[in-house]
Amino acid sequence: MYAIVDIETTGGYAQGNRITEIAIYIHNGKEIIDEFQTLINPERYIPYYITGLTGIDAQMVSKAPKFHEVAPKIQHLLKDKIFVAHNVHFDYSFLKREFAELGIPFHLKKLCTVRLSRRIIPGLRSYGLGSLSKSLGITIKDRHRAGGDAEATARIFGLLVQRDRENYIQQALKQNSGETKLPPHLNREEFDGLPALPGVYYFHDVHGEVIYVGKAINIKKRITGHFTGFKGDWQKQGIINGIYHISYALTGNELIALLLESFEIKNLWPKFNRAQKYMDSKWGLYSYFDQQGYHRLKLSRLNPSLPPLVIFRSHAEGWKFMMDKTREYDLCPRLAGLHQAKEACFDYKLGNCDGACVGEVSVEHYNLRVQQALCRSEENRSYMIVGRGRDEEEKSLVLVEQGVYRGFGFLSGDQSISSLEDAKNSIKNYPDSREIQSILQSHLLHERPSNIITFDNCAQTSNQ
Repeated sequence: MYAIVDIETTGGYAQGNRITEIAIYIHNGKEIIDEFQTLINPERYIPYYITGLTGIDAQMVSKAPKFHEVAPKIQHLLKDKIFVAHNVHFDYSFLKREFAELGIPFHLKKLCTVRLSRRIIPGLRSYGLGSLSKSLGITIKDRHRAGGDAEATARIFGLLVQRDRENYIQQALKQNSGETKLPPHLNREEFDGLPALPGVYYFHDVHGEVIYVGKAINIKKRITGHFTGFKGDWQKQGIINGIYHISYALTGNELIALLLESFEIKNLWPKFNRAQKYMDSKWGLYSYFDQQGYHRLKLSRLNPSLPPLVIFRSHAEGWKFMMDKTREYDLCPRLAGLHQAKEACFDYKLGNCDGACVGEVSVEHYNLRVQQALCRSEENRSYMIVGRGRDEEEKSLVLVEQGVYRGFGFLSGDQSISSLEDAKNSIKNYPDSREIQSILQSHLLHERPSNIITFDNCAQTSNQ
């Protein structure tokens, strides 16, 4: 026996919302044999846009029963039935949460008429309830109300049972089929084709827009985790309902997956990625030569069009770095950007600066000290990390030049890198960021030294 269910609610996800109306049609596989429908007082505010969609307002439900008052009737109707709905995750999650609030377990086998329709009646333009009903010649008497939508779903289900020559319904009910756990609009073949390899994956909506980006050591396993053990939270519900396609990019290892994921989130701004979307305050160290030829330094906010010498998480971190280098290499505080004096710096007046700011130190001698301060800095070192590639014949490399992340690339097994210039020619360039630096620093703590190749910044500088 089947229970075809439709509900109306105060919002689009079970966490924080309630049911305002429910309709249940009992179907024996051939015809409807019983029905039940009622408004439900959600005991909370009904948003205007919900009223505009369903017509249900606070006055309509003010004298309606509360859920706990109709729960015994609903529980009796659903007992030992197969739970059927159009986009079953939505209706099931709300009822499961309502029963959980009453301390009542709720576990039923489920069928989704969206997914079944895609399998049994392929090739339609849309499988939304309105479009599907129209394609099948079914008139919905009261659209966006539980009774009308449930009746249309019941009639659709009856047609699906009649046309199911390949026994898709029984296959979907098998315990390990996973069919009812997949997003309603995602083709099973597309899901089955996902690789069990490291990479970055993309969820696309009906228009092809990316709505979520994730990384995984095992793409297939990670994506499966999104669709199983449904928690009812707003983000997962929104993602599941919005997924029409999945694409992916193999990376060979977790480090590159993390780096690519961070870039894609900031580049695409998917609506369901929130952790890294917001712009953060980032600082960088820049250099230039003044009219006298002195090598000067400046700490400022990152400029996307100018690569910095070093990136810092905060202004305070950058300021401490410059203070330390100024003391260690006898740099002029004014030329290092620490003092804003127009002529001599404060340290010169105190006898702590040897006079580069007033021309008492030769350009060549002072600039050599600046170069040494930069090239011998741990934060400013150049190195690459070599890792696994996307297949056995390939290896990967991640390049950091003078403390700044430059990007990553892949090499064939017989390719070798002998210089920083070789490495730069072997990668695709990507922007640096605070998240990228955090990823790299965390990875370096666990990376084997043999996989890290360091380039001599001082040699590079002396050759320029």
